[in-house]
Amino acid sequence: MLDIRRLRAEPEMVKAALAKRDPDLRAEVDHILERDNERRDALTRVNELKAQRNEASKRVGELKRAGEDAEELIASTRALGDEIDALDEVVRACDEDMESTLLAVPNTPLDEVPEGGEEANVVTAEWGEARGFDFAPLPHWDLGARLGILDLEGGARIAGSGFPVLRGLGARLQRGLINFFLDVHTGEHGYTELRVPYLVTADSMRGTGQLPKFGDESYQTERDELWLIPTAEVPVTNLHRDDMLSLDDLPMRYTAYTPCFRREAGAAGKDTRGLLRVHQFDKVELVRYELPERSREALEKLTGEAEVLLQRLGLQYRRLTLATGDLGASSAMTYDLEVWAPGVEQWLEVSSCSTFTDYQARRANLRFKRKQSEKPEFVHTLNGSGLALPRVVAALLETHQQSDGSVSLPEVLHPYVGTDRLPVPA
Repeated sequence: MLDIRRLRAEPEMVKAALAKRDPDLRAEVDHILERDNERRDALTRVNELKAQRNEASKRVGELKRAGEDAEELIASTRALGDEIDALDEVVRACDEDMESTLLAVPNTPLDEVPEGGEEANVVTAEWGEARGFDFAPLPHWDLGARLGILDLEGGARIAGSGFPVLRGLGARLQRGLINFFLDVHTGEHGYTELRVPYLVTADSMRGTGQLPKFGDESYQTERDELWLIPTAEVPVTNLHRDDMLSLDDLPMRYTAYTPCFRREAGAAGKDTRGLLRVHQFDKVELVRYELPERSREALEKLTGEAEVLLQRLGLQYRRLTLATGDLGASSAMTYDLEVWAPGVEQWLEVSSCSTFTDYQARRANLRFKRKQSEKPEFVHTLNGSGLALPRVVAALLETHQQSDGSVSLPEVLHPYVGTDRLPVPA
């Protein structure tokens, strides 16, 4: 969430930054500041009344010791107490209102983020060239069916649409990709691998910004009040919630493979065929805890670490800088990586790499001290997909398909899958 002290000190700057996302957010800042002023006025009055009450209580004692009547003063003291209680309720209501509003207000974008909606996203880098085919390339769902590795009907029978089943070499390919991603990130990029819970508390969901905004798109186990993770970002970022880190602890770099669960509310009918939009999918996540002055540089490194994987898989891709209107609520700046899938003739997002500045850290209370004698500061958090599997698999099948219906595999995957190609069953 945003720092209330920043809103007090530079309200117009904050409102101008948020208006790049949505002009209506100006009113949200004004509302927070109005409630903040109301709260502070109430606290000032409470302190004044408590001083009066203390003085009156002292005078009551003096009257009683002198044998004089103190009933009128006692009644006045009680009235002061009632007024204090009423003002305490005002403070409580202001605190609750301010917190709920702050939780809903998104992060301020960095100055370099282009302004506008999705149409204002900027392609800032491209890698690879479109493969030429001497035959009409098939979409991955047709390839998967011919190869016997993708069973959409079986998944729908088990859990409904959006839950595909991978068979045989398809399952092995998925497992091989996960291991390949993790090996590169841990062996070359310096990440520590974690195995994390797939169920988290509401506090963890709030800590990374999934709640309250994305509650409708998440799966909840109501009996236990736990949530299925929409991404490993949630458990990994919350791993050090409420900890006090030291300067020597930073940066921290974690990677984790998890399944991810998303309702994808509002997405019905959009890119729902095959593996393009599913409710359960595998993903390897990258999470960084960084010093504030290094977080912008870390975003470039994080994105480059995801790009390495796409290059080794021989997939044509592009990097987009998202515009203010297309940013996730918690993000201050985001790069999307999109691969070209020739069978469906679409660019498919396979990674989203973001810096959240101190927005998540304030929600999750992620702090550090440069020196023991200094005041705590909030860390900066970043994360990115390294990579998300369904669309990588789709692009991999479509890009490397052969005229006989088989799919050749990039050399880096041979030891992980145990073969150099996915053959058409005899």
